[in-house]
Amino acid sequence: MAATRILTDFIRLFYPNLCMVCHNDLAEGESVICVSCLYNIPRTKYWLDSDNSVAKIFWGRALVQNACSFFFFAKGSRYRKLLHQLKYNGKKEIGFILGKEFGNELKRVDSYKNIDFIVPVPLHPRRFKQRGYNQAEEIAKGLQESMGVPISTKNLIRSGYTETQTRKTRVQRVENVSKAFQLENPVDFKGKHILIVDDIVTTGATLEECASVVLEAEDVKVSIVTLAYTSL
Repeated sequence: MAATRILTDFIRLFYPNLCMVCHNDLAEGESVICVSCLYNIPRTKYWLDSDNSVAKIFWGRALVQNACSFFFFAKGSRYRKLLHQLKYNGKKEIGFILGKEFGNELKRVDSYKNIDFIVPVPLHPRRFKQRGYNQAEEIAKGLQESMGVPISTKNLIRSGYTETQTRKTRVQRVENVSKAFQLENPVDFKGKHILIVDDIVTTGATLEECASVVLEAEDVKVSIVTLAYTSL
């Protein structure tokens, strides 16, 4: 099984018109993920429930209006590889496609109809140079395509370079991102509803820090969405 997967991944380097989930040929008009795999992605449907598991992460920690994730990041799931390909293997189009699909769900829900700006969690310039793009921004572009809401990437910035959050405990994650973000022009977010976007939420430490910084603006509201949700 492992050998087959390695062979398939090798073939994809030369024949990129395979679905990244099921490895079947993509039909005309399909890109990266086939229609069937998009349809069957394990959606959380948390956007329909304000008291969902993602929203509860931020209770008592940050004044967040709404929070949800698009799909479950479950161990053993064939969809799990999508985020790894997005984040580390240069497949930024995954972010756009899934973001667009997610946006089609969110735009039908009243809680997400009054968003003023979509704000991707920023990367430090050094990390951006290494990766060549910000995966959260690619997701935001997909959301923008579906929801028709402008993206803001110049106001919330990452001022501190931090280690990856992977394999850190909740306490370590909080300490790692403490004071890592800042708001350049708080007045630009005054009275606005900001939708903060990231690829995945586990403990919520990074998103909590981002939300706390954005909430420094006067009369601002914050909601949070991520592509995937997992628990430690």
